[in-house]
Amino acid sequence: MKAIIIMTDFMTSKQRSQTMSKVRGYNTKPEKLIRSHLHIQGFRFRINSPNLPGKPDIVLKKHNAIIFVHGCFWHNHKGCKKSKLPDTRNEFWKNKIAGTVMRDQRNISDLTKQGWRIAVVWECGTKKRDDLGTIIKKLSKWIIEGKSKRIELPGRKIL
Repeated sequence: MKAIIIMTDFMTSKQRSQTMSKVRGYNTKPEKLIRSHLHIQGFRFRINSPNLPGKPDIVLKKHNAIIFVHGCFWHNHKGCKKSKLPDTRNEFWKNKIAGTVMRDQRNISDLTKQGWRIAVVWECGTKKRDDLGTIIKKLSKWIIEGKSKRIELPGRKIL
């Protein structure tokens, strides 16, 4: 017979609530970094446009481009160590993250049908200065050239 070990949360529900209330849904550090670097390069954009599916983080109407800056955990960046699910309440987290991924796919599909080009920048790529510089260069080139419909940065490598 297998023993079942139930781990209790080390925080009280009030502490957990306070911790979770600090998790930002928009204007995150990675979003601010990407926006700042794009602005320095002369790009002008709108943020969190409410009239578009998914309220994209960055909308460059002139270039017909949208940029989503995704948190690796919340949007399930495959292969990234930051996307590991917690050991506790595993089923809850699987369902929550799966719902987010499905919503992302639906929003991207809707935006693509409307003719938008889509870029997804992953949070892990904004942590190191060299990685961020590379991402900004690739992103800028993608915005200006306008050849491909989709780009994902830093891609599907393990960081």
